[in-house]
Amino acid sequence: MTPQNWDAKRVKHVSHLVTSGSRGWAEFYADDGPLFIRIGNLTERGIDLDLADLQHVQVPAGAEGARTRVKQGDVLVSITALIGAVGLVRNAIGESYVNQHLALVRPTSLIDARWLAYVLRSQLGRDQFMLRMYGGTKVGLGLDDVREVAVPLPPLHVQRVLANLLDRKTAAIDTLIAKKERLTELLQEKRQALITQAVTKGLDPNVPMKESGVEWLGAIPAHWTAQKLRHRIRRIEQGWSPSCENSEAEEGEWGVLKVGCVNYGGFRDSENKALPLDLKPLPELEVRMGDVLVSRANTRELVGSAAYVERTRSRLLLCDKLFRIHYRASDTDPRFLVLLLQSDLCRFQFEREATGASGSMQNIGQDSVRRLLFGWAPLEEQRQIVRNVGATTARLDTLKSRLEAHIEKLREYRQALITAAVTGKIDVSKEAA
Repeated sequence: MTPQNWDAKRVKHVSHLVTSGSRGWAEFYADDGPLFIRIGNLTERGIDLDLADLQHVQVPAGAEGARTRVKQGDVLVSITALIGAVGLVRNAIGESYVNQHLALVRPTSLIDARWLAYVLRSQLGRDQFMLRMYGGTKVGLGLDDVREVAVPLPPLHVQRVLANLLDRKTAAIDTLIAKKERLTELLQEKRQALITQAVTKGLDPNVPMKESGVEWLGAIPAHWTAQKLRHRIRRIEQGWSPSCENSEAEEGEWGVLKVGCVNYGGFRDSENKALPLDLKPLPELEVRMGDVLVSRANTRELVGSAAYVERTRSRLLLCDKLFRIHYRASDTDPRFLVLLLQSDLCRFQFEREATGASGSMQNIGQDSVRRLLFGWAPLEEQRQIVRNVGATTARLDTLKSRLEAHIEKLREYRQALITAAVTGKIDVSKEAA
């Protein structure tokens, strides 16, 4: 419900243009030239053009460049993948174009561009996007779906008052979120440094050291040995990736793990997709407690992510993008092996070995894993390192979880504030005074 003196229009009634980028421009990507704005440039705070991987394009001759060229005051909406992400072009950004995954909405004088962006970003807008989504594994919106979204339309001066209010309040919330996100990054950096120090130098700062003979490996404790991983494991196994349902397997059903199940240091069995009932499972690929899993394909930052399966539900299968490392239990603590794989030392080697034309998908082969070189500690010392690192990282992880919970509450508050404003729940007279 909105106030009685507010009108209601559809996006098509308050815009000059609702369009999307042209397909087939990928062959015209360039190292410089006009910007090609993509979904990755839309963040919860709007449009981010400070990214390291900005895409440029040379506009092909005869293309409808004028139709897809971005102007100040345009509102951009993602219509594939991250459905309904919204960005407002607040300032002139030079020559730039949208790709086919973004809808470009150019408001008329009936509506403040900021107001339109807030409406589309609100729960009111998101609910309409969700109702209009189509597709199964690849969801999307059509341009007509965007045109038909209903927009509350108070008088223009009221739009501006409320947009000013939301600008101030959301900016303050975003500043708080950014500070807390930075704290979580610092905790993660501390965690990573702790792991790397423990598995490359040991726990005793006074232990005698020796040169490993490898420049980038440096000195290791004198009683450790510098070895490649192939000398410490029995074999590496790769999984299977059949076409699966776009939903998590229920208890008792067979499922196939997603590559993200090992991201960020822990194993999450909820990261799976249900195996279709007409496909016969491969029980030999079922993941078990005590397994060491490594991602073989992911982004450059995540390829090689490793996790120890401390516990898991039954009937989950190893996917094609995961390796299972069969280690020698007689001289290897699997949790120590995972710490090694998570260390900066191994991250350096993984990123050096990774291949792939796309920055969003890199690959490592089994030989890359076998060639990993590091200092190897005796079994009892491995266990001591695991206990020590585990206790410290648990405290850091608790702090990080609390920060992330607070960040989520701030995001929920921001969304509730925007929704309250665009549905008329805020007293405009107090804000205009």
